[in-house]
Amino acid sequence: MAEKFIVKKNDKLLNFLFSSLVGWSKKRIKDRLKGSMVGVNGEIITQYDFILNIDDIVEVGIIKKRDNIIKSLDIIYQDKDLIAINKPAGLLSVGSANENKKHALYLLREQLSRGKKRVNLIPVHRLDRDTSGILLFATSKDIRERVMGNWNKATKIYLAIVDGSLKEPKGRINQPLRLDEKEYKVHVGEHKLAKKAITHYKSIKKSKNRTLLEIEIETGRQHQIRAHLSWLGNSIIGDERYGKKGERLGLHSHKLKIYHPIKEEFLSLEVDAPREFYNLI
Repeated sequence: MAEKFIVKKNDKLLNFLFSSLVGWSKKRIKDRLKGSMVGVNGEIITQYDFILNIDDIVEVGIIKKRDNIIKSLDIIYQDKDLIAINKPAGLLSVGSANENKKHALYLLREQLSRGKKRVNLIPVHRLDRDTSGILLFATSKDIRERVMGNWNKATKIYLAIVDGSLKEPKGRINQPLRLDEKEYKVHVGEHKLAKKAITHYKSIKKSKNRTLLEIEIETGRQHQIRAHLSWLGNSIIGDERYGKKGERLGLHSHKLKIYHPIKEEFLSLEVDAPREFYNLI
């Protein structure tokens, strides 16, 4: 059974444990962290420098994970034509044959439907399962096609936390991409099947071993940001496919500006990354 503590002031997790676990050796405390026996608010944490906030609940021992069932999605914009949500990391944008109810499209449709009156929703674009942030839906195929007809005018900005320091704090990656269907992995470089892909990046903040970037993509190829940054030599934190496995993927859809086909004006959406994202830096 886990021993529980309530955080009284902002602190780093390891410092908090040192001061709270009286009589414990530092080695024993570190072993508990490495052994996935420390939790914060029901989530197992292994980072020494994880930031704690006032009223967080820290548990040490056998951690009972909190219920991760999503009861409702965070809607950041809604009108009769378009709906945007703040998708949490770990949630599919749309379903597969084996996960027909574990995705944003299903959950949002259930959330907005009333009895027999079902809401029609079509994804305008998609985010990878472990990418958080802005995900846009249309309420009809016609609206979706009209939005996509002006997609080249859209502004798509992401936040990414990458491994290491960049050689240049600001730059442009102009490398074509090709999806290998068998490996389900994108390859970077010239190839007869490769498609044009352009990614802009700039450094926002640095720590000892990691860098926070603002990313703007001109194109929207599958895994574009992940593959381009890996090619650059600075893979995204937690990206097992293009870098190293980690606690979560350091990628967040931060801003989206599109042309609204009915209102005939630009619609700007913005949502900040969650706390656990910034803890990666």
